[in-house]
Amino acid sequence: MMNCKKRTEVLKRSWVKIFKAMLLLIVLTAPFTLLSEIIEPVNLGSTERFAILAGSLITNNPTSAVTGDIGLSPAAGSAIAGFGLLEVAGTIYTVDATGPAGSVEDAAMLTVAQGDLTIAYNDAAERAPVPTGDFLNPGSGNLGGQILVPGLYKFTGTAELTAGNLTFDAQNDSNAVFIMMVATGLNTASGTQVILANQAKARNIFWQVGTSAALGTYTVFKGTIMADQSVTMASGAEIEGRLLASIAAVTIDACTVKIPESESGIDDDPVTPKEFSLLQNYPNPFNPTTMIRYSITKDSKVSLKVFDMLGQEVATLVDEYQNAGSYSVQFDTENGIKNLSAGVYFYRLKADSFVSVKKLMLIK
Repeated sequence: MMNCKKRTEVLKRSWVKIFKAMLLLIVLTAPFTLLSEIIEPVNLGSTERFAILAGSLITNNPTSAVTGDIGLSPAAGSAIAGFGLLEVAGTIYTVDATGPAGSVEDAAMLTVAQGDLTIAYNDAAERAPVPTGDFLNPGSGNLGGQILVPGLYKFTGTAELTAGNLTFDAQNDSNAVFIMMVATGLNTASGTQVILANQAKARNIFWQVGTSAALGTYTVFKGTIMADQSVTMASGAEIEGRLLASIAAVTIDACTVKIPESESGIDDDPVTPKEFSLLQNYPNPFNPTTMIRYSITKDSKVSLKVFDMLGQEVATLVDEYQNAGSYSVQFDTENGIKNLSAGVYFYRLKADSFVSVKKLMLIK
């Protein structure tokens, strides 16, 4: 009988030990489970459509290839320069803030986008790595040769990519999020690369940069850059992501900029717009040529004409059936148009049931 009781007590103590070990395992692993659960992607709001968004100036040294929209703060006026007709698969939004020729709708949209950028930037900047430690808080350091798992990484100084490539390893989770919080600048050396491994996606990588970002020549980069100041891409650099500069300029030099694929796994297609639109001509005022941009959401018969102040037609720029997409048309006052005096004119777009009229000003 005593032997039976002893065996029972020993069995009970064994189960208690097993239970405590399991409980300890749960406690030890809980923080890491929590870490993976609380990391949510940064909500970009209306900035998601933009490949490039800047506060003061956007400059391109041809020939670049940009897939996605380009936008500039209304406060900066129409300071977008250097883009050829075939360099942008998307819409260039700019507003002349100095006069009545500016588009009210575009100005409102760009103002909202700048506000959403501020919200997204602050969201990323205010997050805290969990748990803290050297791995998630590298201070000022070089990312070259590193392999990073999903998480939040905080740099108290500058982040460099100058000694080898950087790999983001999603560990076979296509929704894995990486947030890089950089207190000052982000710099990459010529020829360095950001590599995606094990289902990592560029759409889930966010770089919050406290000052400015500079990507070196032939850098291959991934993720959305949200810089407080400026973003610069040197000749031949490529990015699958976005260049979003809150206050200052974005400058690219024969670069490739492409917004990431959507969450559905299908590439976002800015060539097929979500709404009919007629944009403000650029430059405006102009002499002798200006560009007029518009978008149509479905195949339509399109008419784009220019009229004088008396309502008399002075030029037909488009009169044909066109496929859905975004278009740019040059209005050249020296090509087949004689004796066109300086002054205010109107251009009108008709496509399907959509009609829009805007002003333009010719100076001599």
